[in-house]
Amino acid sequence: QVQLVESGGGLVQDGGSLRLSCAASGRTFSGNAMGWFRQAPGKERELVSTINWSGSRIYYADSVKGRFTISRDNAKNTMYLRLNSLKPEDTAVYYCAARESSNGSTFEGEYEYWGQGTQVTVSS
Repeated sequence: QVQLVESGGGLVQDGGSLRLSCAASGRTFSGNAMGWFRQAPGKERELVSTINWSGSRIYYADSVKGRFTISRDNAKNTMYLRLNSLKPEDTAVYYCAARESSNGSTFEGEYEYWGQGTQVTVSS
């Protein structure tokens, strides 16, 4: 059974930091692109960042550029998202996703595998 499991979410103050992890099991995703998405209360899910299979091509949404850093460790079958300078508007459930292609995509529908999400809450 293929699973993506997020961890590392929590409650943090404005300006704080967190590191999210996405651990894959059931198969290797070392040759696959992955990404982070988030969904805030009352809003649609949106793309945060994507990374290709090797980590050589990375995309960030404008809202997180310069504050968040995506990375992956293929040997551990794990992807990470470092969240710095957090703002209250970053409060959301953060989801990791993987797709069969080795290249990243900004389209949510092109990701076949999803985790259950981890809550990030930023207090002001």
